[in-house]
Amino acid sequence: MTAAPAFAAIQAARARIAGSVRCTPILRSDFLDEELGAQLYFKCENLQVTGAFKARGAFNAVLNLPQALAARGVVTHSSGNHGAALALAARSRGIAAYVVAPRTTPASKQQNMLRYGAKLQLCEPTLAARQAAAERIIADTGATLIHPFDNADVMAGQGTVALELLEQVPQLDAIVCPIGGGGLISGTAVAAHGIDPRIRILGAEPLGADDAQRSKNAGAITPVMQPHSLADGLLATLAPSTFEVIRSQVHAVGTVTEEDIVAGMRRVWEELKIIIEASSAVPLAALLNGALPIAGQRVGIVLTGGNVDLQRLPWKQD
Repeated sequence: MTAAPAFAAIQAARARIAGSVRCTPILRSDFLDEELGAQLYFKCENLQVTGAFKARGAFNAVLNLPQALAARGVVTHSSGNHGAALALAARSRGIAAYVVAPRTTPASKQQNMLRYGAKLQLCEPTLAARQAAAERIIADTGATLIHPFDNADVMAGQGTVALELLEQVPQLDAIVCPIGGGGLISGTAVAAHGIDPRIRILGAEPLGADDAQRSKNAGAITPVMQPHSLADGLLATLAPSTFEVIRSQVHAVGTVTEEDIVAGMRRVWEELKIIIEASSAVPLAALLNGALPIAGQRVGIVLTGGNVDLQRLPWKQD
């Protein structure tokens, strides 16, 4: 069973990936601060290598593989961003990256994976189909599975977001992350609490894929049988490793409607003048709809990615 990384592993990950990823900037909006009565600090992982925070975890996992294992390549299943990141990380070591993706994956994310060198295989949009396809590749090639979130090296890499954020903006009261499989928020919680145990870690997820809130309330992993959302990167079910951190170190999880997500996405485009994808908009949406009250606080918000299919904008007129 995978265990969440220790704080020392996240510090080691930061040193390991330093030459492969970017230290992403912080943006502010006076208008959003005034509206919410808080000081908001947006960590722009949409400007990361491959366009998403996933590069951090993928590079840490690939660079930490022993050469004998790495030589046989790596494999994963992904809705897009982890697959692209894994392909780039594998290319940096000159090894193969096999990526299984649902056939419903947006064309822009499929293209992103291919251009970084992924050997892409599409499957039916179910977890069982993804896992079965990955297992067949492992049997045929001997490649090592680098799970998108249920992997200690991946979680440690994602935790480097919080290390950077807290150096750029010390003394935050809270950090807000979107939750899909839980790798980012798990790494964030361990990293942030390693620096300051008083920081509140807040999660946000779509109402149509609210397994983190359900699981936290129930005290056990409670999957959503048919998750659905514009936020395609947040449809995964928690793993035991990520749920344990969410159960013990995440203070609250808020949910948002699809309309909230579209509104949050537009606000970031309009106020910060940057492109983010729907999954990235979920944390701000949860602040704007009141699901996560943060008035009077200094709050870091992780904008997780910017890989948008411009032909399928949620407000695009026909």
